[in-house]
This record gives sequence, structure tokens and C-alpha cells, in this order.
Amino acid sequence: MGPTLSALVRLQSVEVDLTKLRRRMHMRRNAVRAQEARIAKHTAERDALHAAMMGQRVRADALELQLKEAEAKNEKYRNDLNGAKTNKEYAAILTQINTVKADNARVEEEELKLLGQIDTAKESIATIDTAIAEEQGRLEEIQTHSADEIAKLETMIAQLSGKRDEAAEGIPETSMTLFDRLASQYEGEALAEIQASGRRAPYSYSCGGCYMSLNAEHANALRSRDEIRQCDNCQRILYITNEEA
Repeated sequence: MGPTLSALVRLQSVEVDLTKLRRRMHMRRNAVRAQEARIAKHTAERDALHAAMMGQRVRADALELQLKEAEAKNEKYRNDLNGAKTNKEYAAILTQINTVKADNARVEEEELKLLGQIDTAKESIATIDTAIAEEQGRLEEIQTHSADEIAKLETMIAQLSGKRDEAAEGIPETSMTLFDRLASQYEGEALAEIQASGRRAPYSYSCGGCYMSLNAEHANALRSRDEIRQCDNCQRILYITNEEA
């Protein structure tokens, strides 16, 4: 191989290691974010339950006040009943008392239903609070562990980045632009070695990256020239080792 392809192969060995480290860094940071998202989900669920419970409590208090007002009204009707002078007046007051009692029964039923829902919400909130506390403990563990690992990864990435800069020295800008684009696409593996098969000529060739067949023109050209040739399928930069040549 010529100097440009040889430099790109050396650069790729550093790039692959650097990509792995960056992936580990991303996963470690994602672990913290994922745990924070779980806590946020529990918290949002708790807040929604609490808001609904407060609305139920307001409604239940209003019903309780309604019952007290109805009871005061019925007390007045009972006093009026004792003072009724005719059967017709007595029957009318009695009808009013019975109407209030029927209304109260419906109000009491609704209030009891609301109180039951409030009790259920309290239990659910307590369960969620326990879950949040547990998840918060896990988050602190993950943060502690992640902080140590992230610090180590940052040091390793900085060191490898320096080696990458050294390996990239002298490589033409157009070749570096192509390398960077392919490296980001294929997790650092921007180059692929041409694979030859067969015991004697004419040999068949394939891309070591995507394993698709290649025209022999690629191998023939790279045996004698230092040029950028790309796989017709995956577009990786092709190279051929001296042994293969």
C-alpha cells in the first residue's frame, strides 16, 4: 500500500478504539439519564394522583357541607311539622322532609364513593413514594459509579484523541473528510480490506466490510497505485495488504 492508504489504516485502528470508548461514555451517561427518567415518570404519576385526590377532597367537603345544610333544613321542617294545624299542611311538610332525606341519601352515597377513591389514591401515592425513594437510591449509586468511570473514560479518550491527531498528520484533507464521514457511519471502520479467494488466477474478490463481491479492477489498481477506491456497495475505502498483493 502507498503512504496515504497505510496512514488511513493506522488511523482506523485508533479510530475504532476511540469509537468504542465514546460508546461506553454514551452508555454510561445514558444510564444516569434513564434512571432520572424513571424517577420523573413516577413523580409525574404521583403528582397526577395527588391533584386528582385534592379535587375529590374538595368535592367531598362540598358534599359534607351540603349534608349539614340539608340536616339544618330538615330540623326546621320537623319543628314545623309539630306545629302543623291541618292534615294538608302536615302532609306537605312531611313530603319536604322525605324529599330532603332522599336527596341526602344520594349525596351520602356519592360522598362515600369519593372517600373510598381518596383512600385508594392515598395508598397508591404511598406506594409510588416508596418506589421513588428506591429509584433515587439507585440513581445515587449509578451517579457515583458513573462519575468514576466517566472520569477514566475522559482520560482515555483524551489520550487516544492525541494519538488520532498524530495518525491523521499528512493525510490529504479530502481523504480525511471521506474517512470521518465513513467512520461515523460504520463505528470507526471506514476502511475495508479486499478479500481474495481462489487458488489461481483469475481470483474473485469481495469487500471485507460488507462481504459483497468486487470488480477485480479495484484490486489491480491498489496493487500499483496509492489511491482512494471505494466499495461499490457500502462505500468503505478499500485497501489491500502487501501480503495480499
